[in-house]
Amino acid sequence: MIMQAEAKYYTPEAYLTLEETAQERHEYSDGEIVPMAGGMPNHNQIALNLSGSLNFALRRQPYRVFVTDQRLWIPARRLYTYPDVMVVQGALQLQEGRNDTLTNPVMIAEVLSDSTQAYDQGEKFKACRTIPGFQEYVLIDQYSMHVEQYYKTEPHQWLFSEYDGEMSTLKLNTIPFEISFADLYDKVDFATG
Repeated sequence: MIMQAEAKYYTPEAYLTLEETAQERHEYSDGEIVPMAGGMPNHNQIALNLSGSLNFALRRQPYRVFVTDQRLWIPARRLYTYPDVMVVQGALQLQEGRNDTLTNPVMIAEVLSDSTQAYDQGEKFKACRTIPGFQEYVLIDQYSMHVEQYYKTEPHQWLFSEYDGEMSTLKLNTIPFEISFADLYDKVDFATG
């Protein structure tokens, strides 16, 4: 007989207390704490290329760019998560009582890995769509030059586009920004996965 460990339920407050002193980051999903895997070099390079280009392009404009360590609270799904790249337009809105957790991104980008692809394309995107003011979701493949982009055109309507190959350019709809795949994938070595 194999004994299975009973899943432990955590309150959001307990999670936040544990996360403040944790050695690594964790997501929180409606009572469950899930450790986040460390990123591979390609994952980190793509996130850096995108966030750095965004930050430079949006300087002196009413946007703030955040990367990997910035926590996001999605109250409708009781989800704390750390998007790879997140952009806020205008004033930051923080979770009530917190100074380290955002609630108002206008755009989120995730670099896909084998272990996160299904979640990022499915449940995470579903959760993000509950955020008021959220307009654009970008999924970037780290194993090939491929990007999927979702843009909110009306309430409950999203336009899907996808791009492949080194001659492609990603142009955001919500933010005055575009990046060539040559720049997005600069220094990415597909041979190392």
